[in-house]
Amino acid sequence: MQGVSPEVFFAALLLTVLAGLSTGVGAVIAFFSKDNNYKVLSVGMGFSAGVMVYISFVEILVKSEDGFSKVYGDIIGEGLALVFFFSGIALAAFIDWVIPDDVNPHELKSDKELSELQDEVHSVRKKNSLKRTGVFTAIAIGIHNFPEGFATFISALDGLALGIPIALAIAIHNIPEGMAVSLPIYHATGDKKKAFYYAFGSGIAEPIGALIGFFVLLPLMGDLTLGITFAMVAGIMIYISFDELLPAARIYGNAHTTIFGITLGIGVMAFSLLFFKIIS
Repeated sequence: MQGVSPEVFFAALLLTVLAGLSTGVGAVIAFFSKDNNYKVLSVGMGFSAGVMVYISFVEILVKSEDGFSKVYGDIIGEGLALVFFFSGIALAAFIDWVIPDDVNPHELKSDKELSELQDEVHSVRKKNSLKRTGVFTAIAIGIHNFPEGFATFISALDGLALGIPIALAIAIHNIPEGMAVSLPIYHATGDKKKAFYYAFGSGIAEPIGALIGFFVLLPLMGDLTLGITFAMVAGIMIYISFDELLPAARIYGNAHTTIFGITLGIGVMAFSLLFFKIIS
């Protein structure tokens, strides 16, 4: 990853931008979809979880162990990879802990629960409360998207075999976050355009987080830094998968749609990696 070319840099940044701004897709789905269409979203959430869990354990954590092992040897290298892997989980959990549940995008509501907010728009006080919820949810999503953007960007820098599926998984997982921002604002203001802009804008933090993380770490980049980075990226993605994606998959569908999505995601990821190894 040392000596990143401009082409690789901008390709990774483009993937990160597209993944982050998919919150706008969530807003569009929220405005125009009906309850019975959300099974597709359930499969998508399961698919994202399958991709991220598989790639975290099979590729990213292995890369971390390799980086540490070059400096400290196999046993200590594996131990350090595990320490920073759980540090990544702890970081994601800490971000969740400091954000109130009522505006936390990881505390997902079903479409039915979100739609019930529509009954409250006749009260000015309720409207202000709903708008506040939407605005603070957008801020909370922005905070969450900093490490997610960094994870997407670093993975894409390492190669498109990792970058494309992770960007796709993050994009799918951002869809319900866009819904969580847009619905309260729309029900409070009746303005779809404003709700869409808030949802779309909340995803900007993803490429910002990627760029900040990259330029902070670039001068320090080496085997040790890569070991730490990849381990924490794996931990962050595992936390996202189990704390958000799998519960969301159950909310928007059922056990069967969830397991179908997980299996599909693992299968697509496994065969994609095999394909890239064959052609490379």
